[in-house]
Amino acid sequence: MEPLRIGILGAARISGRAIVEPAKLTGARLVAVAARDTDRAEAFAAEHGVERVHASYQAVLDDPEVEAIYNPLANGLHGPWNLKALAAGKHVLTEKPSASNAAEAMQVRDAAHSTGLVFMEAFHYAYHPVMRRLLELVAKGELGELQHVEATMVMPPPPEDDPRWSLPLAGGAVMDVGCYALHAQRMFAPYAGGAPQLVSARAGERKRLPGVDEWLNADLEFPNGATGAVRTSMAAEELEFSLKVVGSRGEAFAPFYVLPQRDDRVVVTTKEDTWVEHRGTRTSWTYQLEAFTSAVRNGAPVLSDADDALATMELIDACYVAAGMTPRPTSAL
Repeated sequence: MEPLRIGILGAARISGRAIVEPAKLTGARLVAVAARDTDRAEAFAAEHGVERVHASYQAVLDDPEVEAIYNPLANGLHGPWNLKALAAGKHVLTEKPSASNAAEAMQVRDAAHSTGLVFMEAFHYAYHPVMRRLLELVAKGELGELQHVEATMVMPPPPEDDPRWSLPLAGGAVMDVGCYALHAQRMFAPYAGGAPQLVSARAGERKRLPGVDEWLNADLEFPNGATGAVRTSMAAEELEFSLKVVGSRGEAFAPFYVLPQRDDRVVVTTKEDTWVEHRGTRTSWTYQLEAFTSAVRNGAPVLSDADDALATMELIDACYVAAGMTPRPTSAL
């Protein structure tokens, strides 16, 4: 299969783990990169073996050799540059969330549909065997009927000047880590009669940053009566990215489902026994890039496509409103 030819928008820290390493492992080509600071882009290219540096993000989109874009920019820049990339005829792998709010996510969804290009939101955990196993345990009835899904995404605070605290750049705890927890809830929809609906949400603002959520907790309910609980924070003392799934016959717990390369355990407890499964520490980002490449090359279906991205963004907006806050503003380039 011909190597995927990727252009990178920006020189974000996440790119080393999320696209550079997976590209090396899958044989993809890193054709081009651009950053606001050209010197930084030059350093990034030299360190990671990117073939060339462009003077602007638009120049990356205009590069005829680039066929797919990886977008790791600040949250508020996801939507505008995803739209520009699709308009330029490029397939898109975007960091989550796909846009700043549901209205913008709908624009991205419509653009993806109209172009017929592959669009993938980078919920990388969903492609790893840890998450696949949690879903399988429910799908095969090994845990009985689904009763409860509990997702925890909490982390110590980033520096005060981090873009994740910027309201104009669509920052906040839900946008950075909470979106994983909400997305994970939605993945159990096929086994609970449909998508979960928000019941209630509570949030707290970051001190001196009006409108920016430091933490948010949400309660959800599935059509079959199962419940969901989300706890997210960017001001916790320790890191916890866990997922617990409870059924009528037992439960399963993944202590690090979003970063399974750090801890690949799935702990299963039934009335009869408890056991630990190890599902592999190959990175979730590598599985994600393989799925993206297969979609581009072979038309394989995408789990986290533009429709899925819109549904997740609608749930994020609903959480903000229910917690007495407002959805993130659309950013102007």
